[in-house]
Amino acid sequence: MSERTNDQAAEQLKQVNAQLGEIKEQALAKAEDALKEAKNAGDLSQKTKDAVDKAITDLNNMRDLQNELQVQLGEAEQMFARAGNGSGAPAHARAGDLVVKDESIVAQVGVITAGQRLSVAVPRNALTSFAVNPVDGNTQIVSAPLNRLTVRDLLQPGQTSASAVAYLRETGWTNNAAPVAENTTKPYSEITYEEVLSAVRTIAHLLKVSKQTLDDLPQLRSVINGRLLNGLKRAEDTQLLFGSGVGVNLHGIYPQATAFVNPSTKTTPKNGLDIIRLAMLQVTLADLNPTGHVLHDIDWTDIELIKDAQTGGYLFSNPFGTLEPRLWGLPVAQTNQNAMLGNFLTGSFADGAQIFDREDANVVISTENADDFEKNMVSIRAEERLALAVYRPQAFVKGSLTVAP
Repeated sequence: MSERTNDQAAEQLKQVNAQLGEIKEQALAKAEDALKEAKNAGDLSQKTKDAVDKAITDLNNMRDLQNELQVQLGEAEQMFARAGNGSGAPAHARAGDLVVKDESIVAQVGVITAGQRLSVAVPRNALTSFAVNPVDGNTQIVSAPLNRLTVRDLLQPGQTSASAVAYLRETGWTNNAAPVAENTTKPYSEITYEEVLSAVRTIAHLLKVSKQTLDDLPQLRSVINGRLLNGLKRAEDTQLLFGSGVGVNLHGIYPQATAFVNPSTKTTPKNGLDIIRLAMLQVTLADLNPTGHVLHDIDWTDIELIKDAQTGGYLFSNPFGTLEPRLWGLPVAQTNQNAMLGNFLTGSFADGAQIFDREDANVVISTENADDFEKNMVSIRAEERLALAVYRPQAFVKGSLTVAP
């Protein structure tokens, strides 16, 4: 539906709503007259019956027209909502969809030659969203699957145009605030910082496909979405968690996090759940609010399978539910990194660290790599550039889920 047609439908619907109100009033008036006539005469004349039938028919016809116009406007609103840039392209297209719809690629399919390179920029949301095809009369509507929560989702987002991010990290704070008498020296509090320079790092990988795959646009979309970009996300998750900071690696959160030390003198942890709750307290006592946890898939599954000894019911999950994983009221990001198995990370992710995206993921297609031309192959590269700033290491607490003997 064009914008003009959409405006016409909206104006027509406005008129129909007004007419519908008038017809309702007329129908009610005729119904009241019919009741009075039946009460006085004991029966209705044919003229009255015809008038009531006509009023009811007009009312039903007007309601049908109202419903039809509302459906047209609803379809138009859905179409415009999917138009992310005014061109009719889906607002939440996945990266592969962006590649196969890029004019430079579509125009070159079937005629790509050696030495030719095509590049497509992929916005951040294309890495995590699921596309919905334009709806027509034959399109089946399938709900998009729930996205898995990642470490990035817990962190504060940011952008940078530099090759490194410089910031001051708090290393110490002594609060000497106290009541003071008049005309006496006020106490000094102390705060210390260290300057930190976090370099922008590149995460990338390549994939080779045949030229025939490039010709088959839907298959190309599947290759990019299912392999390259998902692989990019997994590598990013690993770097944000466990990056060593050496060489081209990010300096991840886990190596910088504070080790768990039971801050309570009254409670001794008896299991992993107790440890995580006490770790939250450790973050709180550092004047920060915990906002999430990171656990290994196996450890989280073990927690979800805990049952009540008497009823046999699950304590932390609903087998038939689709709710976001949460523990002690906070979201849980799951990972299958081996270094996380048996361990945990909890903390103030929203305040203690921040991601700075230097370059969103981009996809480059080329035939000039190695012997691609001889073998009729095409190389596809996906990469992104980002930096990680950990402002306060004490905002994060790490440790083992096993209770010390």
